[in-house]
Amino acid sequence: MPTVSTRVIIALILLGLILLIEWMAWRNFQRMWSGLNRFDTVRKVWLGVSVIQLMWFAVYTFRWDVWREHNPQYLLVTHAVLISLLVPKMWLGGTELVEATRQGIQWLLTRPEQRSGIPRRTFITWSGQAMAGVLLASFSYGMTRGRYNYHVRRSDVPIPGLPKGLEGLRIVQISDAHLGSFLEDFGPVERGLELIQSLDADVLCFTGDLVNDHSDEAEPWIGRFKKLTARYGKFSILGNHDYADYARRTDEEREQVRSRIREIHGEMGFDLLLDEHRYVERGGERILFAGVQNWGKGFRQTGDLDAALKGADVGLPAVLLSHDPTHWEERVMGEKAPIDLTLSGHTHGMQMGLEIPALGIKFSPSKLRYSRWGGLYTEGKQHLHVNRGFGLLAFPGRIGMPPEITELTLRKG
Repeated sequence: MPTVSTRVIIALILLGLILLIEWMAWRNFQRMWSGLNRFDTVRKVWLGVSVIQLMWFAVYTFRWDVWREHNPQYLLVTHAVLISLLVPKMWLGGTELVEATRQGIQWLLTRPEQRSGIPRRTFITWSGQAMAGVLLASFSYGMTRGRYNYHVRRSDVPIPGLPKGLEGLRIVQISDAHLGSFLEDFGPVERGLELIQSLDADVLCFTGDLVNDHSDEAEPWIGRFKKLTARYGKFSILGNHDYADYARRTDEEREQVRSRIREIHGEMGFDLLLDEHRYVERGGERILFAGVQNWGKGFRQTGDLDAALKGADVGLPAVLLSHDPTHWEERVMGEKAPIDLTLSGHTHGMQMGLEIPALGIKFSPSKLRYSRWGGLYTEGKQHLHVNRGFGLLAFPGRIGMPPEITELTLRKG
């Protein structure tokens, strides 16, 4: 955990940035609406909201670790308010910078006697404020309906030499439940679980991050996840949030949380794979399922793929459960390991983005960190599927990146 002095420095830097954004956003708003009859009232309301926002941010800075462990609802509300207000204001601030630059250049290029006719606002201001409104509406939708708008994404996965008995095997994948973020909001999530069950999976795979940080978050959900069934088995792995690393604890307390999380996987009916493998038999043929503990660039690297495959029949079609997609890039891709299909999660698609397959549009801020952040990727004969996540983390919403349930059907390649 950072020291108090480090937090103060970080807080002051962020506070300076927020004040700059607030000032630029207000200038842009004023540029458009200063002629309103009750503009002085609007100005006072804006100032009041901004002061509350800054005070809230100051409290958040020094209570973040306490809220994360003991009052997660405070953390979620804070993120919702701060992010949903700050992002549209950032857009307004950027618009104001462009508009002010335009006005300055036009002033320099205009004769002195004609400068009074330089317009204060143009299409730039109109379009910028319209976009800020769209962003605010998008965040509002993402934090209400968007977070529970479960989507089933289907893909066929060609496996070279897939035996006839395994043709059409359907794997349903879910990932990143982050059950602590739902705050026991059972109703909407249960509709997502019912959608999973309706797919009548041959194999159900959960690829990590059951909780945010504490085993207690999963306790109320045990019976609900236990109802999920699959014809040939339910397999799961741990993600980086399942190791109790993100709160101040003693080693003994941390191990107690980890142990309980492992037990909960079993109580939910999942076969938790800790650097292990299993076989699934269908139509007289077998397929290998292996699972590793978390391994990711910049994150915990506990997983041991060699241990997971030790003694396995690697001549069989093989599916690997590995939470972080960077593990596939570092340890599997390029036939570094005899794995046909890897199932990952972790990225959440940043819980925001824009995807229009018909137009070839697929974007998320996740791409800035992960080259493979969502969907099915193929390199040679090997495949990686990155699930965009079932739950939420940090920001309690999803914008253009709905929670995902994946159905993957194996085909002979």
